[in-house]
Amino acid sequence: MAPSPLELCDLCGSTFPAEETARCWVPDSSAVRAGREWFDGLRLLTACGADHLAELRDRYRRRPFVQEELWAAKIDQVLSTGAATTTLEQLACRTGLHLPEIRRAVAWRNNRHRHVAEDS
Repeated sequence: MAPSPLELCDLCGSTFPAEETARCWVPDSSAVRAGREWFDGLRLLTACGADHLAELRDRYRRRPFVQEELWAAKIDQVLSTGAATTTLEQLACRTGLHLPEIRRAVAWRNNRHRHVAEDS
């Protein structure tokens, strides 16, 4: 008999049999999925049991959903995959974002990186 595939708990990092998996989708503005854009802004959590899944859900519930973060993640994904993008119009076409959204995402990302550098 073949061994059961293993899963990895997002909370404790332990491995466990796939048939014991507890999962749920939660809002997360940093999550994007290439080729599955309808899942952008959602993260699939995997846990070794109901208690760990509840703790993970609670952590994400307290995390703010920042629209600019989602847009920045979409931009990062496009810039790191596929054909080169050289104009804002091409970027808008490939991300599905409008130019004001792209500008807000870039400003959010630059501001975030500035704060991270100041904290280092």
